[in-house]
Formats: sequence, structure tokens, C-alpha cells
Amino acid sequence: MSLMDKSIQKALLTINISLAILWIYQGIVPKIIFKAAEERKFWEFLEIDQSSMMLFITLSGVIEIIYGCLFLVFRQSKLLHYLNIFGLVGLVVTVAVIYPQYFTAGFNPFAMNVAMATLSVVAIQLINIQHSQNVTT
Repeated sequence: MSLMDKSIQKALLTINISLAILWIYQGIVPKIIFKAAEERKFWEFLEIDQSSMMLFITLSGVIEIIYGCLFLVFRQSKLLHYLNIFGLVGLVVTVAVIYPQYFTAGFNPFAMNVAMATLSVVAIQLINIQHSQNVTT
């Protein structure tokens, strides 16, 4: 394995671990542990009753945890990164429609989602470089 390959592998590992941590954190802390008010507001917007709402919040947290773990398992998956990009863009649009006031805060969903999507863009670029190097060697 060349020095360039090792560097690409390290960068991809760093990106995947970062995305995994962020998704797992978002699943555990605001959804499973605290059932954050913002999470409840989202389900209220969808007119979900209180008892079902808690189940949906927990379920969405579990899904985010599983999704985060996928970054650790499928470290060469462009599909996973494309899904991440499109999902995060979808979340930004959803938040913009439901909670436009959140975009004026110092730390807001736009900044977090764009940063996470950008990590996936870079990961896809690195995977493409790695594949092109493997084809030419």
C-alpha cells in the first residue's frame, strides 16, 4: 500500500468516525435520553399524539444510532455518503419549513448539516481517488 493510499485510508477513517459519532450522539442525547423539546415540536407539527410521539422520538433515535454505526461498518460506501448528503439536505429543508427561527441561532441545524454533508462530499472524492489509483496500478 502506497503512502497516498495510507493517507486516504486515514482520512476516510477520520471522516467515517466523525460522522458515526455525530449521528450516534444525535440519536442518543436529544432523542433517547432527553426527548428534547425540539424533537417533540417536530412530531406535534405532524399532529402525532403524545404517547405515539415518545415512541417515534425513541425510534428515530435508534435509527440514527444504527445509521451512525453503518459508517463504521461500510467505510468504503459511496451510497452511504450520498444518502447522508441527501438526507441532511432534506433535514435542512424540513427545519427551514417547520422552525425557520432556528437558522438565526449561533449554533444551528444549517451549520451542523452542511458540515456533515461536506464530510461526505470529501469522503466520496477520496473514495473516487482511491478507486482511480487502484485501476491505474
